[in-house]
Amino acid sequence: MTVAQKPEMPILLKGDVGDGVHLLSCRYPRGTHHDVHIHRQAQLVFAASGTMQVTTPKGRWLVPPGRAVWVPARLEHAIGVLADIEMRTLYFETDWLTRNHHSLDAEFVVCVSPLLRESILALFERQRPDERDGLLLRLIMLELHQAEDPTTFIPLPHEPRCRRAADIVLAAPMVTHDLDDLARQVGTSARTLSRLFASETHLSFKAWCQRARIACAIERWAINPRASIKQTAADMGYGSFPAFCHAFRQVTGKTPKEFVGER
Repeated sequence: MTVAQKPEMPILLKGDVGDGVHLLSCRYPRGTHHDVHIHRQAQLVFAASGTMQVTTPKGRWLVPPGRAVWVPARLEHAIGVLADIEMRTLYFETDWLTRNHHSLDAEFVVCVSPLLRESILALFERQRPDERDGLLLRLIMLELHQAEDPTTFIPLPHEPRCRRAADIVLAAPMVTHDLDDLARQVGTSARTLSRLFASETHLSFKAWCQRARIACAIERWAINPRASIKQTAADMGYGSFPAFCHAFRQVTGKTPKEFVGER
């Protein structure tokens, strides 16, 4: 199915911000899944609470609390709700983006700063359009340009053997997967599979598996905020807590405690 053939999901808008920006506030329970679809507008999807997973042709984006995802217009994507979510979405008409000189044509996750969070929520909490709207939108767009956060992104390969191997790992990321065994399961050699991971994801097989494992840990905390960091480290298959902290910092640039403290 081509992009042009993807179903366009209708949106039930809850308000407008000037000419070309629309608001949608909704709540979805855990387990909700929106299959692959497109919107004619670009969208900024913010998880005010809860966690979602957004899948695009590039890969899988985990969006825990304190994160938002930018989805360009007519980009095919699917959304899965991992923990009950309060979603706040801004839809931007392409004409509005052009008029205001914004060319955000690739998907990405952003770390939502206090300023960005309050600017988004202020648009939804106002009783009627007012003169602050333009300023709030300008602040939101300025923040987007400097808040990209790729730490919860897992690139997904397209080559069939490599994708099968990736799916096996993602089904049990806490397990240490042997490259030779995995290659045999998908019908290729370890050397070829290693080369495919590097060319398809721009990560080594080891680095890709580590990213998948760390994303799994983040997902666990999102679903159960009371989950112990040390217990999560053990559940993810790390031999020691320092080893988990080292791997976590390699992927996210933060310690687990620092990351959890941002939620």
